[in-house]
Amino acid sequence: MTSRPFTVADVMTRKVVAVEPGAEFKEIVTAMERWKVTALPVVEGEGRVVGVVSEADLLLKEEFHDHRLGLVEQLRNLEATAKAGSRRAKDLMTRPAVTIGPDASLPRAARTMASHRVKRLPVVDDQGVIQGIVSRSDLLKVFLRPDEDLAAEVRRDVVEPLFPLSGARVAVRVDGGVVTLSGEVRDTALVPVATRLARAVEGVVDVRCELTGRTKPQGS
Repeated sequence: MTSRPFTVADVMTRKVVAVEPGAEFKEIVTAMERWKVTALPVVEGEGRVVGVVSEADLLLKEEFHDHRLGLVEQLRNLEATAKAGSRRAKDLMTRPAVTIGPDASLPRAARTMASHRVKRLPVVDDQGVIQGIVSRSDLLKVFLRPDEDLAAEVRRDVVEPLFPLSGARVAVRVDGGVVTLSGEVRDTALVPVATRLARAVEGVVDVRCELTGRTKPQGS
């Protein structure tokens, strides 16, 4: 039976530090410093995410602190100057928040972070209520899986289904997340498939394939 792929729910942090729309500037900064985070979800009601306030949003106040803008420059930087003059989360936050669902795959979460240039994503349910938060470091947790777990999964989900007759002659070794497949198999056409499937196992860093075709006995 093929293992279920890891999802955001498997790696996300369930204890979330968030602020309400009315949170004051200093309150937000204090929360970031206390919990060592660079962004906070802004939630209202029963926990519905309405935005995210980040260090970048807050630093606009410092950026424009001693800099008086002309009218043309103000018009070009309406959002930035508005945030620089604000002091509550509802006016400082970036909206709509970039979020992700708990059932999303880890590659999808990574692509979303990269495309939006953010370091973390609020995880929300179908109603937009916060369930957790997932960060770049959370996505790397799968690479902490023990080598023996990876070896067992590769054998169960890759070797045994692909090589039901010769699988017993295939050795699966994992060292530091690097899988080595060695031994003899009947059907060498499946070797590239085995390599690809082994590399797709969550937590595998790389695959070294040393599989060869079964040597026929002399005289056969």
